[in-house]
Amino acid sequence: MKILYISISGNTRAFVQHLKTYSDEQHQQNNENPLITSKEISENSPFEKEDDSFFAFVPTYLEGGNGVDSGDTEILTDVLRDYLDYEDNYKKCLGVVGSGNKNFNYQYCLTAKQYSEAFGFPFLADYELRGTSADCERIYHILKEHESN
Repeated sequence: MKILYISISGNTRAFVQHLKTYSDEQHQQNNENPLITSKEISENSPFEKEDDSFFAFVPTYLEGGNGVDSGDTEILTDVLRDYLDYEDNYKKCLGVVGSGNKNFNYQYCLTAKQYSEAFGFPFLADYELRGTSADCERIYHILKEHESN
């Protein structure tokens, strides 16, 4: 199982690391696949054509508007959008997981929802900030289910 992600404040990176640890534990305890590999996309990442399927993880950083009736502008994470668009990488994406801060109401996980709509892959799950152990377990099982479909 492969995850592509972008992490601005370190929250997404920390969550993906916790998810990988949980996956490793499940593999050791139950000889259960899949093990997780991850790739962080940043401003310095070389763009490559993805040959294998993957999941995308994206936090929400917006400016301008409220995301409902006065628009919004994605900031800081748009390099992941560009990477997904590059060589049609989005066609290999099995779904997106979003994160954010619930204090932002409607804008919570809005970037992931917009990716889902723009690229046509499903919005699978969400978690707040760095997530919890329960979030890791829940999202791991969601990814497992969608990888096997």
